[in-house]
Amino acid sequence: MLLVIARVYTDPAHPRGCLVISAATNCTPADADVEAELRELRNANVAALARRLADGGVPGAEAFARYLGAVIQGMSQQARDGATKGDLEQIAEAALRAWPMS
Repeated sequence: MLLVIARVYTDPAHPRGCLVISAATNCTPADADVEAELRELRNANVAALARRLADGGVPGAEAFARYLGAVIQGMSQQARDGATKGDLEQIAEAALRAWPMS
């Protein structure tokens, strides 16, 4: 998943990063409803990932899902700042080394 994200976030045929993540930084108090919806989408993504990890027997699934969410959000921002696919692949590989083994 992280390696696919590295490819997708840097694909020149698409805007860099992720709209759900990037749009959150552009909200004002007048956009509170949009901000809430984006937050709900991000939290739903983390919850879905936590369920999948738990179903796969990954220890500390919820905490690890939040960690992966933070990595993904960071990859999105770095892509918007000009990081290359290779740069993001290095981040993905570093995150995979943190995979809980027991």
